[in-house]
Amino acid sequence: MIRVLAIDDEPLALKQLTSYIKKVPFLELAGECQSALEARELMENEVVDVVFCDINMPDLSGMDFIRQLAAPPLVVFTTAYSEYAVEGYKVNAVDYLLKPYGMNDFLRAAMKVQEQYNLRHHDTPRESSPVQDDGTLFVKTDYRVVRISINDIRYVEGMSEYLRIYLEGQPKPVITLLSMKKMDDYLPAGQFMRIHRSYIVNLQKIQEVNKNRVILDSDTYLPIGDLYKEQFNDYLAQKFLGK
Repeated sequence: MIRVLAIDDEPLALKQLTSYIKKVPFLELAGECQSALEARELMENEVVDVVFCDINMPDLSGMDFIRQLAAPPLVVFTTAYSEYAVEGYKVNAVDYLLKPYGMNDFLRAAMKVQEQYNLRHHDTPRESSPVQDDGTLFVKTDYRVVRISINDIRYVEGMSEYLRIYLEGQPKPVITLLSMKKMDDYLPAGQFMRIHRSYIVNLQKIQEVNKNRVILDSDTYLPIGDLYKEQFNDYLAQKFLGK
């Protein structure tokens, strides 16, 4: 999860910003402040990966606040004044949201934040994958441990703390206690993609893409979530034949 600090001196704007943050599955609200001075104090005790910060605030502007930080986190500026845009990028802002902005604008900024966050942390050691050299993995289900081939996985469905793993040729899914994030990390990225907060699909099993869903067969349709649409469309563009 990417920990986010929301800063805005306007209570209604701050309320809107925090509500948007809470709706994005890969963001976690680390705190909310109505001034840069309050934010500076909070950051001494909390881990903050990104700041969504208003620029025009009393006492200390958002721009000056970021400049004063010795090791600034990622930052997205929010303001009603478009003339601040160029100045914002001079301090390496990830994005700039011009008020009033909607959820779609916020999502685009959040996706940019996720991309930059992943680039910053690409050298962080990841947990070793349980996938074996023969392309199989072991899954605990119903007091048993079963071996499954990753090539047989059609798609994975998340449901709270559990996953349903749907396999080729098996009418019932394998149910196991595991998070979507861990499963997404374990499966090879070139073959699997998360297309929705609740679905990971084996790209080789897709038969058709129709509007905002992928079709695996006549009975299986999976939705494409707004947060994952851009990444999936990029994949399609690479594989698309013709204009």
